[in-house]
Amino acid sequence: MFGLSLFGSKKTIVGLDIGSNSIKAVELQRNRGEVMVSHLGIEPLASDIVVDSMIVDSGSVASAIGKIFSEHAFKAKQVATSVSGHSVIVKKISMQAMEEPELGEAVANEAAQYIPFDMADVNIDYKVLSDNLGAPTIDVLLVAVKKDKILNYTNALQLSGRQPAIVDIDAFALQNCYEYNYDPAPNAVAALLNIGASVMNINIVKGNIPLFTRDVSVGGNQFTDSLQKELDLTNEDAEALKLGKKVGTVSEDAKLPILQQVTEIIVLEIQKTFDFFRATASGEHIERIYLAGGSCQVQGLVEALRQEFSIPVDIMNPFLKIVPPIGEGADVVERNSAQLAVAVGLALRSFDKL
Repeated sequence: MFGLSLFGSKKTIVGLDIGSNSIKAVELQRNRGEVMVSHLGIEPLASDIVVDSMIVDSGSVASAIGKIFSEHAFKAKQVATSVSGHSVIVKKISMQAMEEPELGEAVANEAAQYIPFDMADVNIDYKVLSDNLGAPTIDVLLVAVKKDKILNYTNALQLSGRQPAIVDIDAFALQNCYEYNYDPAPNAVAALLNIGASVMNINIVKGNIPLFTRDVSVGGNQFTDSLQKELDLTNEDAEALKLGKKVGTVSEDAKLPILQQVTEIIVLEIQKTFDFFRATASGEHIERIYLAGGSCQVQGLVEALRQEFSIPVDIMNPFLKIVPPIGEGADVVERNSAQLAVAVGLALRSFDKL
């Protein structure tokens, strides 16, 4: 499994995806060779609690986490969470081949020229992507996250009585979920899109190697806001309409053009990202798109992506090779399992090797 964490632990942990619309929590266990969901829960958040990937109201987030743990009987105290947005820098760099600990020192020295923040204000981590024996250079993935961003999340976790064991990156948690469930061929190039309420994480991977990552400030809230404004709805009704529910006398003919306008904005951002990737990655072609996140099932989105890019587009199934919950939690999986992809990817970090 691919993963970078700003700090980490190897005990059983709960994957906790703190989004701007809801908090998703997943705990996994391994039993007779099978990985299965032992606990699962989702708690909605008001729109002003997590804004632009920053926790504005730590008390409300802590309360929501406490509610999930108590109502769904989570056992583990340790949690893994992930961050994204402008405070996160991901950069692939080429370096002279060397052994640890010299490599760690060299990465730290090199990092300053790639990171647009004061080095005293960030935590950095790295992973060697290529290890060609005897080659003079190696590819290294460098990740830097501002310390105040990490504290913003870990403070809320500690306030809820949980122990932050791992802080990962949303795009890499999604990649863990993809790798475990889809077991991609080494040369398979896929785009993993996590479309949340306010941020879309894009991670283009080749096999289990990330080639290009980008966070874009667009997401499901734009669908909701447009529906609310154009049709004079409450936020709750607009959210329900976005998710395909019937609201009052609003017709499909009134709803679909509004959804289509926002879909075009999202598709354009994906197109820009793919164009930039093609310009920087010699000869690599994206063969398939996988969608995840709470907004990935908005009506017309999958069809628009298939039409624009002429490649297969699938909704990611985080439980393709993981036994989903039965009884409590099964309805959440049935409604939109793809919104749990990041939380599943984080929960998979419990296992050293799967």
